[in-house]
Amino acid sequence: MAGPLQRELNADEALEHEVMALILEALHLDVSIDEVDPTAPLFSEGLGLDSIDMLEIALTVSKKYGFDLRSEDRSAFGSFRALSAHVAMHRTK
Repeated sequence: MAGPLQRELNADEALEHEVMALILEALHLDVSIDEVDPTAPLFSEGLGLDSIDMLEIALTVSKKYGFDLRSEDRSAFGSFRALSAHVAMHRTK
């Protein structure tokens, strides 16, 4: 049973958490999901990721969700929330 401060995640939030966990693990980032703002930029001032990280994200997401995510899909890489929304629209798995 959930405590007073816990609540069930809706489907979008659950996918967002799943994508965040997948990427944090794939990039070996020593950060917990709770420490990451899902709307913060992934690159530059956000998590500080670079173009190599973008390629790793694209490969990891493509394998996990069954569609070809390309680094040219710039809008998908804006934040974890944007990436999760992109996954929700294009996933085949």
